[in-house]
Amino acid sequence: MQAGHAGSKKVHFVSLGCPKNLVDGEIMLGKLLQDGYSITENSEEADTVVINTCGFVEDAKKESLEKIFEMTALKEQGVVKNVVVAGCLTQRYKDDLVEGLPEADLFIGSGEFQNIAEILRKKEDGDSKKAFFALPTYLQEDDTPRVNSGPSYRAYLKISEGCLKRCAFCAIPKIRGNLQSRRLKSVVAEAKLLVAGGVRELNVISHDFTDYGFDLRRKVLGATEAPIDVLRELSKIDGLDWVRVLYLYPDGITDEMIQLIKNEPKLVKYFDMPLQHVNNRLLKSMNRQ
Repeated sequence: MQAGHAGSKKVHFVSLGCPKNLVDGEIMLGKLLQDGYSITENSEEADTVVINTCGFVEDAKKESLEKIFEMTALKEQGVVKNVVVAGCLTQRYKDDLVEGLPEADLFIGSGEFQNIAEILRKKEDGDSKKAFFALPTYLQEDDTPRVNSGPSYRAYLKISEGCLKRCAFCAIPKIRGNLQSRRLKSVVAEAKLLVAGGVRELNVISHDFTDYGFDLRRKVLGATEAPIDVLRELSKIDGLDWVRVLYLYPDGITDEMIQLIKNEPKLVKYFDMPLQHVNNRLLKSMNRQ
């Protein structure tokens, strides 16, 4: 990830896992830049190293642990001052990691990542607390500081957090919590800010695009947010060329959505659908349809 602007404190950031985790990492970087840090791509130049881990599948867990060991080895050599372990692996295995990795300085779960700058400040002031965990209820706003770590013309746009479904094999609800949709106004405002900064392609991400707004329509008086609204409103943004939607569950795709994607030039003709099996018995055992 490239540096934003100079600061006396340097942070090296490693983001692993899915694009949703990457956006969390970009928000952490935005918060740290606001707090006077600069970003370095060389871990040996950093005062603080943050590993934004993935804890979803076995290979991802292994990769996360290998990167943690690599960075704690730098600390033991006196190269870096702080090693921060954040992200999904931290949230999922909080007690085991805190106990098993005494060489790491801080553990920040997916419910506390937005407070990383404050947590590091408190550590600098002598606070000895190492573990920071909470229910993952945080939703970013359109003005949340964020560093786009990809090419300048492309960015991810996260429209919700958590998941409504309870698939038998999936740990996402445990790690990320229940579905929480952002208000459509906030999503569109962030998209416009990204486009104003040079983005021409937006990849819309969530755990299930087709469930977007379900929670708002149940809890917020007058809320009408729905997946089709996201597509329509993003298509109206001047200067935006492509909108690609990721993670559409088959049971939520409607004829209206298909027609809009077919007919709207800005909407990429692309469906990213998780198809676990064709056998109904196995799907039922997975708690899937």
